[in-house]
Order: sequence, then structure tokens, then C-alpha cells
Amino acid sequence: MKTARSVAAGAAVTAALVGGGMYLAMAAPDAATFTTQSGSQQKGSHQANGITEQLLTGDKAARVEAAAKAANPGATVVRVETDAEGAAYEAHIRKADGTAATVKLDASFNVTGTEAGKHR
Repeated sequence: MKTARSVAAGAAVTAALVGGGMYLAMAAPDAATFTTQSGSQQKGSHQANGITEQLLTGDKAARVEAAAKAANPGATVVRVETDAEGAAYEAHIRKADGTAATVKLDASFNVTGTEAGKHR
């Protein structure tokens, strides 16, 4: 015989699974989506050259985001993270014209280059 407690626990698990499935269906297929303290939405980091890039948060995220937007007026920041390919940081952006790009920055938050192309 099921008790009210076990029924409630089962309902909670089912709701969590269904809710989680709905979230995953709405999110990007390759990663979860995060919101930084600066308000930008970010997908999870990826790995390159055997290094896992780490999402930035707080002051570092805000500084990378500000530098990327200053160098690309009208751009939307997709995510900001450490870089596994030589720069200290990178910002994945969608330019005002809709094209994707990655802005590379040094450890002092200076833009060192911009790469055109699809986000990973």
C-alpha cells in the first residue's frame, strides 16, 4: 500500500524529471545555458587542446563582456570563458549583422584579435 509520503516523493521525482526534460529541450542541444552576474546567457564550456575552458563569472566576466562589446558595437555576448588556444580569455559573440565571432583577450582584458565563425 502506498503512503501519502511515497506518492508525494514519486510525484516530486517525476516532476523534476519532466521539468528537467523540458528545460533540456528548450536549451541548446550541446550544453546547458547559464546566466552570468553581468546578465549574459552562456552555454557550457568546451574542451580544446586537452584543456577545458572555464566559464567566467563576476568581475572577470563583466570585464571581458565590456571589452568585447566595445570592440564590436551592437554585438550580443553568447558566453565568456578562459581560452584553451593561447589567449587568456575569449568572448563568443553574435555581431550586429548576425554573424558569429570569437573575441580573444589578454590577461589585462585587452582585445588581441577577433575570429569569425561558428561558436563551438
